[in-house]
Amino acid sequence: MYHYDQYDQQMLTDRVAQFRDQTDRYLAGKLSEQEFLPLRLQNGLYVQRLAPMLRIAVPYGLLSSQQLRKLAFIARHFDKGYGHFTTRQNIQFNWPALEDVPDILAHLAEVEMHAIQTSGNCIRNTTTDQFAGVARDELEDSRPYCEIIRQWSTFHPEFAYLPRKFKIAVCGTRVDQAATQVHDIGVFLVAGPDQAVGFRILAGGGLGRTPVIGQEIFEFVEKRDLLTALEAILRVYNREGRRDNKYKARIKILVRESGLDDFRGKVMAEWARIRGGPQTLTDAEIERCRAYFVDPPYLSLSDEPDALGQALADNFLFASWYQHNVHAHKKPGYASVTVAFKETGVAPGDVTDVQLEVLAQLADEFSFGEVRISHRQNVVLADVEQQRLFDLWQRLSSDALASSNHGLLTDAICCPGGDFCALANAKSIPIAEAIQRKFNDPDELHGIGELSLNISGCMNACGHHHVGNIGVLGVDKKGEEFYQLSLGGSSRNDASLGKILGPAFAQEDIPEVIGKLLAVYRAHRDPGESFLETYRRIGMAPYKEQVYAKAD
Repeated sequence: MYHYDQYDQQMLTDRVAQFRDQTDRYLAGKLSEQEFLPLRLQNGLYVQRLAPMLRIAVPYGLLSSQQLRKLAFIARHFDKGYGHFTTRQNIQFNWPALEDVPDILAHLAEVEMHAIQTSGNCIRNTTTDQFAGVARDELEDSRPYCEIIRQWSTFHPEFAYLPRKFKIAVCGTRVDQAATQVHDIGVFLVAGPDQAVGFRILAGGGLGRTPVIGQEIFEFVEKRDLLTALEAILRVYNREGRRDNKYKARIKILVRESGLDDFRGKVMAEWARIRGGPQTLTDAEIERCRAYFVDPPYLSLSDEPDALGQALADNFLFASWYQHNVHAHKKPGYASVTVAFKETGVAPGDVTDVQLEVLAQLADEFSFGEVRISHRQNVVLADVEQQRLFDLWQRLSSDALASSNHGLLTDAICCPGGDFCALANAKSIPIAEAIQRKFNDPDELHGIGELSLNISGCMNACGHHHVGNIGVLGVDKKGEEFYQLSLGGSSRNDASLGKILGPAFAQEDIPEVIGKLLAVYRAHRDPGESFLETYRRIGMAPYKEQVYAKAD
């Protein structure tokens, strides 16, 4: 992973000291709320419903065991003993005291972490696939390019005050697991006409009040031109994006109102002016960043060792976990493991201080001291020897981290919702918990198969409900919380936006409604067909008929 040099560390130390002074002046009444607002946002600090919330950057989801232990320390000493992993691969703390935030930032700086540009109208944390660098279907490791984008975008003076927040995702795997097509900019590593690897770049994607799938701006960009292509898009957006109405300020609105051809034409004109300029990447710069992501010291091993086969044959629970949570690795004899700890009574994404320390220890023992945070709010140990998988599973089981529901109904994405967020119309966490309680039979979950359930507490769509196979959106109806369901969304290669099922439901009705949707799926699915595949084949009508049918 990338390590800070002396310049990085000094810049971060100075930033912490600066914010400490700003916070002290605000608490002393020398800065008004209006004056302090942009200063705290630049350091990841929000004011939520009940307390401040601090969002900490986790670049492209990669954390060291040392950083995990520091996060555990912060959760224990400055919060209520837990944090919350987000869909942008970051971590949030929901209960810090305002006067403690500078101390938290100082602790983070000790392990090369910060909260810079995790809020505000700037370029946010760049995300990527959680299996980057180890996936068998990978064209090339996306992490060096995420790091290049991170360094280019951090403190970029031209893009510090964009019309609205801006999100970039990079995908180097053949199966997109980073929701790349619903970002302001989506970058795909692709092979060009001569098989040289470059980038296909989309723009104008996003969710929220106006969900949109990104559209192609560049069919193919050479590696050296990556930053100039991104800069051309951002310059056009920065000049022409709406600043008079925050609900119409995202780049997706600009692309839609301008028309794709007109927007693309302006980008190309801007690119022609800056292409070949100072932002052009050299081979030396690409290699400098790539050098931080070399393979760890893998052993020479064989796939599917005898001990693994025997353990799978002898232990049904281990075999179930292996089927759903273990993923193919590019190196023979290794595997990647998703640690899914979304169990009944635990808010999706929440992780305790104890769990963070356990994950740090397991990372050191089983995965070269690193973990990744996934878009779906899970944790990945990317480099586990296959012959040690059973030992890892036993350790996870002893710490209640061995749920075998990865990719299944109860492995839900869920925003904090009305329990924390001041913007939410309704609570999200109780909906996730009610569904977990109703569908807690592993055999039933495995029988349902792959299914993404995404829950948002408002139209800002932090839970990405638009691209869930089943999406749940909290809405306010005359001061009461109701929930609107959508079907058919996907954030994978076949990205699609879900369609609204019909009138909203009361909170207590949601688990039963989900059950009716699954009954339709079971009745109509062909052998081996997923929920999404069945929905796309039979359409909305059978689901609507079943859910809204009047009792005799």
